[in-house]
Amino acid sequence: HGIKPDYVCMLERTEITAEFFNNDFGEFDKDIVFIVKSVTHPHTIKYLQKNNRAFILVSTYASFIQYLKLDYFGYFNMGFSVAHMACYLSLHLNHKNIIFIGQDLAYAENGNSHPDDYQNSANYESQMYEHILTEAYGGKGEVKTHHVWLMFKQNLEQDIEKIQKYLDTKVYNCTEGGARIKGAIEKPFLWACENLLDKDLNKPFEKLEPLSLNKQNEFLL
Repeated sequence: HGIKPDYVCMLERTEITAEFFNNDFGEFDKDIVFIVKSVTHPHTIKYLQKNNRAFILVSTYASFIQYLKLDYFGYFNMGFSVAHMACYLSLHLNHKNIIFIGQDLAYAENGNSHPDDYQNSANYESQMYEHILTEAYGGKGEVKTHHVWLMFKQNLEQDIEKIQKYLDTKVYNCTEGGARIKGAIEKPFLWACENLLDKDLNKPFEKLEPLSLNKQNEFLL
């Protein structure tokens, strides 16, 4: 649909999710920075390197990670899903509007857990967990979810409450379906595009260059 990300986030640790990067989109990946949690599956890095993608390994706050003393590269909390990770990254970049799309966090009406073109099948999680009812987007009845998605939803709601209380930032849910994420402002995605994405940004952003071998060795001392 002509939408190209500036950043792609990855924090899953399993081999099956690493396979999402086992592809070659050619020029489309140019100028995209892949931000990868340092505990991701090694195949993720292998696939990124195979196609010469630009990526950054980042670490969350944890005692073991901090003992490695990679303090020069910084840390940030990433939450439990890439939605949380992208949200926190947006806060670090001082964005004033955060827009969620595709955060259904619920089964479709036909019982599918994922879109029809999902790599591991549309019903990949349809029978994996017990179904739980939760309030639907827009307050229009209820939808079925499961305990993992419900945890994601509740953590997002806690984050949104703090963001909108303490920061000059608004959080919108433009998914237009699925589960209601309380605290997020519900708007159609078209409205967000017309009202919040009306500035022509100067892209691509400044290119991040890899550190020289001498600098890498210095930071490892």
